[in-house]
Amino acid sequence: MWHLTKKAVERWMEALLHIHDTPKRTAAAFGLGAAIGFSPFLGLHTVIGLALAFVFDLNRVAVLGGLWLNLPWFMAPYYTAATALGAWLTGSRMPPHFPSQLEHTWDMPTWGARMHAAGHLLRPLLVPYTLGSMLAAVPIGLVAYSSALAFLLARRRHRAAEDA
Repeated sequence: MWHLTKKAVERWMEALLHIHDTPKRTAAAFGLGAAIGFSPFLGLHTVIGLALAFVFDLNRVAVLGGLWLNLPWFMAPYYTAATALGAWLTGSRMPPHFPSQLEHTWDMPTWGARMHAAGHLLRPLLVPYTLGSMLAAVPIGLVAYSSALAFLLARRRHRAAEDA
């Protein structure tokens, strides 16, 4: 019979979460999570982030923290601005009468018809959306890395000063 002790659970959780990394690796995990969190892969952020955390043996908690920086109230303005950036870079234009056409997709009789109409309307924006949000995610990840590293190093100095 398998018997769990408190110490065995703690060792397993430490190995799973990878919490004893250096400040640079922890900040890198946070920055990676932030970059993925603002990437164009909506709905897959957590899966991608955790997969990369396991592949690169990074702090899973730090990756999740970075992933969850992209809160729901940031998403619409961020992805709109990122799509506008991508459209500007690619020379794309918004479809004519876009807001009213998007609103009318909800008037379709079935879910399948709605999704087909929305897909047809949004297809010209796929490349600008992808390019813009990928390009914007990189500096967000770098800023998150720098901020997390500064915070972790300051915290380490503060703890060292308290112990002295």
